[in-house]
Amino acid sequence: MTQARHRAAVTALGDPAAWPESGFWTQVRVLTARSLRTAFGDRRLVFFGLLQPVVLLLLFSQVFSGVGELPGVAAYQGYVNFLVPATLVNIAMTTAMSSGAGLLAEIYGGFTGRLRCLPIALFSVLLARTLADAARLAVQLAVTALASVVFLGFRPAGGVPGLLAALALTLVVGWCLSWVFVAITTWLRKAETLQAASFVVMFPLMFSSSAYMPLDTMPAWVRAVSAVNPLTYAIDATRALALGRPIGWSVLTALVIAAVAAVAGSLLAARTFRNRA
Repeated sequence: MTQARHRAAVTALGDPAAWPESGFWTQVRVLTARSLRTAFGDRRLVFFGLLQPVVLLLLFSQVFSGVGELPGVAAYQGYVNFLVPATLVNIAMTTAMSSGAGLLAEIYGGFTGRLRCLPIALFSVLLARTLADAARLAVQLAVTALASVVFLGFRPAGGVPGLLAALALTLVVGWCLSWVFVAITTWLRKAETLQAASFVVMFPLMFSSSAYMPLDTMPAWVRAVSAVNPLTYAIDATRALALGRPIGWSVLTALVIAAVAAVAGSLLAARTFRNRA
């Protein structure tokens, strides 16, 4: 750019020192839109991201189809009906884990470093990351639920309102869990360490819950672990909503646990991210 063109550009834009600072929610909106463009800009990535949970659901529904004959599952009129609500929660868990991976990529790619030079709230970076991943999760949940109904014979006894309520609850739980993995990311400094830590958290939570097997069939020590496993309450609440079963305190308990996780994760993430070099 020549000096004349540079002076013309500066004249047109005005004095940068006089530019008004953007508000917090404007920053969140712009950063969220950027993350969404990145997430949905690669059609192949979108395709395989949507295909993966459907394939896993199909695999588990066939491999563990014999579980449908157990007394604790027979009341659901098919193992698919027992499995699908749990799979929705597990998709939320997996997407929450990817929130940490996405933030780590932005840290090492230099994007967050450039943002530190701008007059913006650093917490808006974290919030935008979780909101963008929540939007991606919403698409995954909708596609998985639709595929389950069309191809696997999933029949939500709670009807469309119950299924929508289950999806909404799962979306909230997934967004809250994403703060946990974002906090882990701001604490760790290597992708390998993050991956190992995420799987150590994710797999015990998934398989020590009521996701794939009724709790009555598990050893006593696994049942004891499941009693304090937050995913168990989210899965039970999602099943109750989608399948029209008694809700009791399951939904409220799941929301309270998710809210505590979100508050603790966001506070830790904000503090660590602000102090991170």
